Amino acid sequence: MAGALSALLTPCTSSALPFAYVPNEKSGTISIIDCASDSVVGQIKAGTRPRGVAVSRDGNTLYVSDQPANALLVIDLKKREQTGTIPLGESPEGVDISRAGDWVAAVSEITNTVSFISTATNKKVFSVKTEGKNPEHATFSPDGKWLYVSAEEADSVDIVDVAKRRQVASVKLGLRPRGVAFSPDGSQAYIAAEMASMVYAVDVATQKVVAEIKPGNFSNGVTMSPDGSRVYISNGKDGTVSVIDASSNTVIATIAVGKRPWNMAITPDGKKLYVANGRSNSVSVIDTASNSVSKEISVGELPWGVAIR
Repeated sequence: MAGALSALLTPCTSSALPFAYVPNEKSGTISIIDCASDSVVGQIKAGTRPRGVAVSRDGNTLYVSDQPANALLVIDLKKREQTGTIPLGESPEGVDISRAGDWVAAVSEITNTVSFISTATNKKVFSVKTEGKNPEHATFSPDGKWLYVSAEEADSVDIVDVAKRRQVASVKLGLRPRGVAFSPDGSQAYIAAEMASMVYAVDVATQKVVAEIKPGNFSNGVTMSPDGSRVYISNGKDGTVSVIDASSNTVIATIAVGKRPWNMAITPDGKKLYVANGRSNSVSVIDTASNSVSKEISVGELPWGVAIR
């Protein structure tokens, strides 16, 4: 199916990394943002309803879940074209890539499964059935040992042992868990529960909730700063991002962004946070030093999230 995706707009005018990749659900496109200029420098047609997105460690390959096709699209970012289609379970959503870059994980809501794709072959190697219904996100721990899967209809996060290729535990949380992020040392995981409007810190060693934090309303997306000092939470109902001090697990700032902020990503240097505003068709760029929005970038319709490499 090579060449099935067409590159639109102008080629990237800057060779400097990183770039931010934004899947636009309603437009069926990926917007490419140059993080140096904070401007859209390209757009790629990506299936019918792209949602979850992850970038390979070398920055050459983009993995995108296409919900109606029940598939993971493989996109060559140098050629700006699709080079593969990997079958998944029904209604795929969240996608993540391990820090080592060897595995891509993609959850499927209707079949309650997580598919594991080898980046060496771009083929599905195995899948794991989760106990929780309607898995939304899947996030690898920094060491690649664990995969935390948020289960919206089970009010829990399921824990998959990657080496054993099976679920080994489940941690009960509040209503409708969504985003998941690990501290850089892998000792804690932060999970946002949307309908509870809460964030739960889970101790990875004990698999117990050690803190409950109240951000804004309808908390969903979670991102951690590279140094582990801050946790960022998008609040869908409020149109804000809460900043949590990870040492005290308290909210220290609230930043107004666009309408219905969803998933986010932070630059490797930790200086900029990119927030997908689903109902504003935009991405807010937050200066993390001042905790203020430095720019709002127009993208496609219904942006789902952001991946940066």
